[in-house]
Amino acid sequence: MDLLRVLLQRSAYQIVTKPRRTKLSKCVKHPNEQGIPVSTTSSTATPVSDAPIAPIDRRAIPPAATETIWQAKDGHAVRRIDWPGADKHARGSILFLPGRGDAYEKYLESLEEWHRAGWRVTASDWRGQAGSGRLAGDAVTGHISDFNVWVDDLAELWADWKANTPAPHVLAAHSMGGQIIMRALVESRVDPEAVFLSAPMLGMAGPPLPLAILHATAQMMTKVGDPKRQAWKWSEKPGELPIGRATLLTHDEDRYADEDWWRRERPELVMGPASWHWVERAYASWRELEEDGALEGVTTPVLIVSTKADKLVSHDANVSAAKRLPNGELFELGKEAAHEVLREIDAVRDPIMQKIASFLDQHAPAQTD
Repeated sequence: MDLLRVLLQRSAYQIVTKPRRTKLSKCVKHPNEQGIPVSTTSSTATPVSDAPIAPIDRRAIPPAATETIWQAKDGHAVRRIDWPGADKHARGSILFLPGRGDAYEKYLESLEEWHRAGWRVTASDWRGQAGSGRLAGDAVTGHISDFNVWVDDLAELWADWKANTPAPHVLAAHSMGGQIIMRALVESRVDPEAVFLSAPMLGMAGPPLPLAILHATAQMMTKVGDPKRQAWKWSEKPGELPIGRATLLTHDEDRYADEDWWRRERPELVMGPASWHWVERAYASWRELEEDGALEGVTTPVLIVSTKADKLVSHDANVSAAKRLPNGELFELGKEAAHEVLREIDAVRDPIMQKIASFLDQHAPAQTD
């Protein structure tokens, strides 16, 4: 039991590794139209359109975007951000969902690039994360009663969003968000023209043990203590990002520093480890995707961007999923890319963005009048 507990703690989606310190770039703060402090730190990554290159400030809410609250049927308040665009001439619409412990602020660069390419773009928190409350009884632990709650939220948001945005409609997500989207596809709860997933959590990285054993051990861990207790160790100073975390996520120190900047400006974004109950439910959700015929029944074109060097999600599970999906496609990366592929250095990130653009041109072409 002790050995399995240690192995599970090491595989429970965040791992503390050998320290690598990163330096936060100096910034000059000024308010934007919404009164949110921003900095002059900008990205000059190649946009996916043919428009002239213009800087994108990763530490500012873009002028065209609006942050609002979406109310789920049970009344839970969920943050969202929208780039309305011009509905009559929009390229189409993209709905993007982040990963575990994530916030959409981390993906402003990509979201703005898609907007500049003509897409009507929306991103949303998951309930219980970022600016959408907490479910474990404290300010930092990631917790959910069941992943089905998130599947229900996505289905509800999708129906409302699709009815108010121009076609074609595309779903996209990073990491844990990819598992929720895949579950919704398997259950026919959403009907996008195309889907693209960034390092999706279609399985979790960890010890090479049968999934049933990993799940059973996680179930046991929820019974030997408070199931809402944190499943792995966080930083020595609550609220600070753990030393060494950067090596798991990206080779781009400036993009990594953006997350810390946003957490300081918006403390409500801070989230630490997941609960043991979250871990157990994650394994349960993974097992549903592994059932015979589950992925084989999804006919939606799905692009999976995955890296062999990922230490958080299972690359092997992503490769297997791409093969099982009737219209699955894999864009495979190696040691040049860590988990957050959309926040990697430009030499890695730019080809990914170009691949996404060509995939959407093929499977979600612009509609003609």
